[in-house]
Amino acid sequence: MKRAVVGILMGSDSDWPVMEQAAKTLAGFGVPYEARVLSAHRSPDLVRRYVNSAGSRGIKVFIAGAGGAAHLAGVIAAQTTLPVIGVPMESKSLKGLDSLLSTLQMPPGVPVATVAIGSAANAAVLAVQCLALSDRRLQRALVAHKRRLVASTRRADRSLPRTSATTHGGPARPCGGPNPEPRTFAR
Repeated sequence: MKRAVVGILMGSDSDWPVMEQAAKTLAGFGVPYEARVLSAHRSPDLVRRYVNSAGSRGIKVFIAGAGGAAHLAGVIAAQTTLPVIGVPMESKSLKGLDSLLSTLQMPPGVPVATVAIGSAANAAVLAVQCLALSDRRLQRALVAHKRRLVASTRRADRSLPRTSATTHGGPARPCGGPNPEPRTFAR
């Protein structure tokens, strides 16, 4: 088994259904990861020990999900030079806005790359992009991923009606003309 290169951390096991998206996305790219429940508030010493030993274990990127005060990503970023990607979790009272702002608002010199609320899959893609800077296999996998996104969008576009007559019964008029050719993502 390959050593993990991405550390997925979450403040509570209730975050796993969202953070599992990151795990599945990383697995789809063939990127080994490890997942842990470590709280910035309930287990700060465990977080510190985990982060301080991560580099020697092969971890190159952290993905941290937390809700509410959402300090986990910032606590990790304060203790490492490795990239940290924050995933704000949706909360009951403020729908995740509290988590988003807590994750985004970092002081100068302690950055946390932050994705949308609950967007752990995007956090994983961003982690893969970081790793791909020095990994040709991952660069090719990302190009293939982007091509699949283009193909999916084209399929969805082809499934829509093209004229107003199709949906509203009015006179047939083009709704924007032909689609542009897709961009290629070849290296």
